[in-house]
Amino acid sequence: MTKITLYGINNCDTVKKALKWLIASNIEHEFYDFKKQPLTTELLTRFVKLNDWDTLLNKRSTTYRNLSDEIKNNLTDDIAFEQVLAQPTLLKRPLLLVQTSADESNRQLHLGFKADVYQHIFQ
Repeated sequence: MTKITLYGINNCDTVKKALKWLIASNIEHEFYDFKKQPLTTELLTRFVKLNDWDTLLNKRSTTYRNLSDEIKNNLTDDIAFEQVLAQPTLLKRPLLLVQTSADESNRQLHLGFKADVYQHIFQ
């Protein structure tokens, strides 16, 4: 039982490329659009358990650059969590969650999209 979920926003070019690759490769998946479905505390907690804030935050995004200097200079785990819940576009996109069993330890979260990396994941 492998479950594939791609998280992101539909109008993101990189998310579009990832979705196109998954469809062309006949990879069964679900798409979770942060613009249509809220980012929940439980889901963000899962992401943080699988990756650290340095890799999860998209510091090149307009959303990040628009944060106040006070927030950026004092970015604790709690503040990052609060900000990302309020503005999910602070996350790097897409986020690809691959779960190979019901066991929590069999989850992998891949950030961004590169065709060769996806090819390796789904070999």
